[in-house]
Amino acid sequence: MSEATLADLLRLDGKVALVTGAASGIGRGVARRLAEAGASVALLDIDTARGEQAASEIAQNTGARTHFVSCNVSSAQSCERAVRQAVEEFDYIDILVNNAGVIRRKNVVDLAEADWDLVVDVSLKGAYLMSKYVIPYMRPDRGGSIINIGSGWGLKGGPNAAAYCAAKGGIVNLTRAMAIDHGPAWIRVNCVCPGDTDTPLLRSEAVQLGVDTDEFMREAASRPIRRVGTPDDIANAVLFFASRMSTWVTGATLVVDGGGLA
Repeated sequence: MSEATLADLLRLDGKVALVTGAASGIGRGVARRLAEAGASVALLDIDTARGEQAASEIAQNTGARTHFVSCNVSSAQSCERAVRQAVEEFDYIDILVNNAGVIRRKNVVDLAEADWDLVVDVSLKGAYLMSKYVIPYMRPDRGGSIINIGSGWGLKGGPNAAAYCAAKGGIVNLTRAMAIDHGPAWIRVNCVCPGDTDTPLLRSEAVQLGVDTDEFMREAASRPIRRVGTPDDIANAVLFFASRMSTWVTGATLVVDGGGLA
């Protein structure tokens, strides 16, 4: 296989990607990496100001077409509208990255019902709703790739994060179920499970727990590869699943955590 052919396997020229939670953190990193690989990217987020800024900066830095759409992924109406707007802009969708998520660091006794609903609705229901409305726009002659962003805590438990662990565990098995259902339509569905990644979401956990942020981040780096992850670390795994490098991979879960689960 020639070097050019190998390079082409990672290219996404002519593809259209939709990324949720794309205004910051992992979602923004994923949107940027897919754009660098040649995809046009619809960035969805509830934060309009930061989302529009992200879309503009990615377009300027990569030359890719980008489009921001305001979306609350826990609302069916909002998801349906956002997908329709993305399709009006780009005609179809090849890649969906279900990344939007929130965390509340509480056990089940201390966790308010509203916070349980928020975490599960954004992370798990949001992946269901976005997939529900995107899949009909994935062209049968092209297939598609759906990448769900799970978590290491979707594969094992974690302290004071009951709703988050439940939602991310659901994401892992939802991935398997969707892979079975939609494989005959050439739609691949895979899951990336990050470990602690340096994002505003991770740093917010220190505030929720009432601990020093610097100490919290040092403890998060206590793993075989002695650092926390970066959005680029996760984006590279997403690119693998989005590209032709993984055409016979579906229903898989890839842990990207510097050896934390090991």
